[in-house]
Amino acid sequence: MRGTSMKPQSLRRAASAFLAAASLVIGGATSGHAATGPEPAATERQAAAEPVLRDLAAAKGIYYGTAVTASKLNGTYGTITGEQFDSITPGNEMKWGSVEATRGSFTWSGADAVVAFAEAHAQKVRGHTLVWHSQLPNWVSNGSWTADTLRTVMTDHIATEAGRYQGRIDHWDVVNEPFNEDGTRRQSVFQTAIGDSYIADALRAARAADPAAKLYVNDYNVEGVNAKSTALYNLVKSLKEQGVPIDGVGLQAHLILGQVPSTLQANIQRFADLGVDVAITELDIRMTVPPTTAQLAQQKAEYKAVTAACAAVARCEGVTVWGFTDSDSWIPDVFTGYGAATPYDENFQPKPAYYGIAEALGWVDDGTPEPVGACVVTYAVQSQWNTGFTAQVTLRNTSTTAVNGWRLAWTWPAGQSVTQAWNATVTQSGSAVTAANASYNAAVPPGAAVTFGFNGSWSGGNTAPTAFTLNGTACTT
Repeated sequence: MRGTSMKPQSLRRAASAFLAAASLVIGGATSGHAATGPEPAATERQAAAEPVLRDLAAAKGIYYGTAVTASKLNGTYGTITGEQFDSITPGNEMKWGSVEATRGSFTWSGADAVVAFAEAHAQKVRGHTLVWHSQLPNWVSNGSWTADTLRTVMTDHIATEAGRYQGRIDHWDVVNEPFNEDGTRRQSVFQTAIGDSYIADALRAARAADPAAKLYVNDYNVEGVNAKSTALYNLVKSLKEQGVPIDGVGLQAHLILGQVPSTLQANIQRFADLGVDVAITELDIRMTVPPTTAQLAQQKAEYKAVTAACAAVARCEGVTVWGFTDSDSWIPDVFTGYGAATPYDENFQPKPAYYGIAEALGWVDDGTPEPVGACVVTYAVQSQWNTGFTAQVTLRNTSTTAVNGWRLAWTWPAGQSVTQAWNATVTQSGSAVTAANASYNAAVPPGAAVTFGFNGSWSGGNTAPTAFTLNGTACTT
């Protein structure tokens, strides 16, 4: 990547208690006439329990992980990380430039924080990464090396870092991104100074430093069967034949919407048939922004497909998303005009992709609307007479995530009741009212609005409601 048994607690609507409250605008009275519409339905659906990805994955015999930023492992970010994922990968904190910026001088605070968090939350740790051409300190990348001197520097670094966390790391990405797109060796400082053997040297050094950790070679654009993944396949086969310790292959899976390889599962299987484990190590699926409802639906299907491909192969160990929230994604900084690549939006709200992952892991959606972010509700009394009135309600989605199915609830402050509604199904129990979408207006893209209306009766007063909730998320006046 270039950027950035304890039972876990059940997620209570993905840390909704920490979400920014929605804003509410209560409109004044205007004149107008009501249209007639269908009578309301008799019942409401009950809220469903939210999926917990780590529990679902464990039931499938795999893990579900996320890359993390150590400094953010608190608040809502830390809560979701601990509750939803059973494996974490430090995004930058274990890279050579982070831990040994000066030769022989090591900084462990970030890496230690990630490992400590994982141990406190019964999570695996994927060590990332020991040998990589990028994010190297200047003294390594621009040094004057012979094969022997750089080999010593490399194996000493591996011995120190992997040795520090001996017995505490489940998987190490020992060598990262060794190939060019055409399957030739990338001409990194290690390749040019040491030659082809540097990969075997690094794996042997990692095995000596931590005999229990599983050792991986990790690369991108190797998810499907192509020249680059075939070069990786041939490397693994050769290492196995030489007796070099290699336990697994990491397929990064930095994907673009619409480009999940059709050969993904077959590719996972062919590596497994070599006798090594496979992991999806850095999954994100980017799209042009702002996202549309159709894009988010496609992203859901593609997260589901990638997760299902791993779950279908016995030696696929698990999946790691490269950051679970758009607020911590590397994509916008690197790919102009692209983003929205992760399962949660910037406000820590689960996107359709989150539910796609859950469905691939066996969760069944009962149709309850998904949670939403910020909204604006305008309530306007259009006409009023002795004992009746007509009102119009406009719901505007002011978050960055599409609403896919909505349910707006409020409580009458003065004993009013709804007698007829249009563009929504409205039910009432006592003073509690719920308006649910019609089949034709369930989707509300970011920035869009939906309007419904109703006739009601009143006596003594017709005070406007002062609080609304949208799909269980409180709006404020």
